[in-house]
Amino acid sequence: MAMNVGDMVAPRAAFGEAMVELGKQNAEVVVFDADVCASTQTVAFKKAYPGRFYQMGIAEQNMVSAAAGMSTLGFVPWVSTFAVFLAKRAVDQVRVSVAYPQLNVKLNGAYGGIPTGKAGATHQSVEDIAVMRCMPNMTVICPGDPYETQLAVHAATAFKGPVYVRTIRCPVPVIFDAAHRFEIGRSYRLHEGSRLTIIGTDMMTPKALTAARELDKEGIAVRMIHMPTIKPIDEAAIVAASRETGRVITVENHSRLGGLGGAVAEVLTEYAPCRLTRLGFPDCFGESGDNEAIFSKFGVNVENIIAAAKQAVADQ
Repeated sequence: MAMNVGDMVAPRAAFGEAMVELGKQNAEVVVFDADVCASTQTVAFKKAYPGRFYQMGIAEQNMVSAAAGMSTLGFVPWVSTFAVFLAKRAVDQVRVSVAYPQLNVKLNGAYGGIPTGKAGATHQSVEDIAVMRCMPNMTVICPGDPYETQLAVHAATAFKGPVYVRTIRCPVPVIFDAAHRFEIGRSYRLHEGSRLTIIGTDMMTPKALTAARELDKEGIAVRMIHMPTIKPIDEAAIVAASRETGRVITVENHSRLGGLGGAVAEVLTEYAPCRLTRLGFPDCFGESGDNEAIFSKFGVNVENIIAAAKQAVADQ
């Protein structure tokens, strides 16, 4: 898939294409699906490699267990379904059959956060990052755009051990070009400034970057950090942001509890305390409606980030 900076591309489509490429490169890669391959875009893998695609039906727990078993035979299973099902319905199997024995199973948590095609609270996973990052032995990746999604899928496949990759349904802007090099555990400075730091992840990184550029036009120079790996998190970058800019704002397509904001708060509290503002969903379930309208309602859109930054500067 040809992608240029500024293009609007759905990360799930980028994921599907990356899986086909992986299938070509590695004959041990197999895909497990829970009757949602058209939605998660693993349907492309199914068409390319039907003998390595396992349709498990609406049986997520069994799917995870079967994938765990396949991994012990030398295969590299990708389990693909909605994040809300992986992080709740199948979480016992993920914990006991994958994370505890540290098996080489990769989990695609599709339809992460609010954008679920107006499916509403039952399908909106606003707590999956919290669930997965507190699980021992689990690596958690939330790519920032479609291009990085493809890089993250390849990196996760090469990594030995359980990995949870969160993918997004709706189109998001491409912000990285071919020079971008994704590494598990590393963050990326996308904008420089000393007044404060904004840390974004997932599809909120493009919004945070837009906010940083708008703030720059108003004479408020902010550091903008993209944090695609929530676990292991880049502690050094967070500590440096606190010590060098004195104020941090996090923004995420997830509950304010336990996700990026919680992870950053833990690092700051232990190593470099400073004033932290967490932008994310309040302690409530989501709702059906237009994505951008819901983001604005819950305070995680570009205008909300700008307002939070201005308030932070005013409080200094």
